[in-house]
Amino acid sequence: MKPSLKISVVCGLLLSSGVVYAEASSTDIQAPLSENMAQLIAQGKYLAAAGDCSGCHTIESGQAYGGGRAFDTPFGTLYSTNISSDKQHGIGNYSYQQFVDAVRNGVAPKGNLYPAMPYTSYHRINDHDMHALYAYFMQTKPATQPNRENGIGFPFNIRMGLKVWNLVAFDKPTFTPTTDKTPLWNRGKYLVQGLGHCGECHTPRNFMMATEQDHPLEGAVVNYLNAPNITSKNLTQEHWTFSNLAQFLKTGQSPKGTAFNDMFIVEKHSLTQLNDHDITAITSYLLNQAQPSQSAVSQPKLTSLVASQFDTKLPGYRIYMDKCSGCHGQNGQGTPNVAPALQNNATIENRNIFNTVAVLNNGIERQSYSQEQTYYAMPGYKNSLNNQQMADLITYLHKRFTTQMTTTTAKQVDDIKKQLATN
Repeated sequence: MKPSLKISVVCGLLLSSGVVYAEASSTDIQAPLSENMAQLIAQGKYLAAAGDCSGCHTIESGQAYGGGRAFDTPFGTLYSTNISSDKQHGIGNYSYQQFVDAVRNGVAPKGNLYPAMPYTSYHRINDHDMHALYAYFMQTKPATQPNRENGIGFPFNIRMGLKVWNLVAFDKPTFTPTTDKTPLWNRGKYLVQGLGHCGECHTPRNFMMATEQDHPLEGAVVNYLNAPNITSKNLTQEHWTFSNLAQFLKTGQSPKGTAFNDMFIVEKHSLTQLNDHDITAITSYLLNQAQPSQSAVSQPKLTSLVASQFDTKLPGYRIYMDKCSGCHGQNGQGTPNVAPALQNNATIENRNIFNTVAVLNNGIERQSYSQEQTYYAMPGYKNSLNNQQMADLITYLHKRFTTQMTTTTAKQVDDIKKQLATN
């Protein structure tokens, strides 16, 4: 994937400037000693995975946590920085309090951090987990990768303005358990709102690029795709069950489709590393449901995939057979380790066709978790399908593989393509 996220990107970027605009203001506090430092470090490693730190701070050809991943924003290009224990290029010289100030408050020793670093969510991380994260990062293998200079133009390269942004948009939230909910549900709330920082992508933003707290998890366009509405109400309406949502979070695939693009990175580096208890907790919180007993877990209904005469007469039928059936199958059944099934696919089922158009237009890069779990790259068709043909194909996908009976128009496709071009 070529990263090109807005300033609202779901990633932890410890970005700093060569010029000092604001020193860390807190009085230095020494990290407490632990009787079992090995256990604390192991916990910190797990929490770093939950926070998706390596997904943003490791490039494919670089050292772990060495930084260098590019993020395109409306203001220029940001590069993730080295957060390994290297004392020259990384954070190896950080005191515990400096680490806390950077992660929770967005203020590093060299200045304020851009809010691409999700400190607005990480502020909810509790003290015990902060100690564990610090213990882990202080013993990571030093990465000698120098930091890259950001390509941010004037006046956005003047970080003093971030102080104003913090005053207006950063309310420094703390985690508060919901008293009438179970410990499992509250664990999910803690992970989603804090370390998992799901709202950084899945919550719409205002003109100041601050998340709209009145509309949590209701979806937003990030990196040319729609981070969908993942409120419990919407997930239920889209027929996500406890079992298939938990399966999706744990493996990146389910009967309702697979993770792709930025969500694939989150899955690979973060969610697939979590234990079953935390996956269950996140699922419980997102669906606002208690964990069902194994016997109560509903199984997906099998439906016939034999094409009807009605389906074959749709204008999009021939387009599907020509462009899609080779990988997804003539009946949309999918091909293991090649392409997902399209029957009941969450992207196609979504009434918002933004992602369907984006995927057909731009394609998807190869998604690989392991040799046993991988999906081929999907080509984009922006140069081979015009607006009407793409609309006909989407209409066919809806009427063939979902319960939707709507007809997509060429104008709808054109409007989304214009958004993709300017997003």
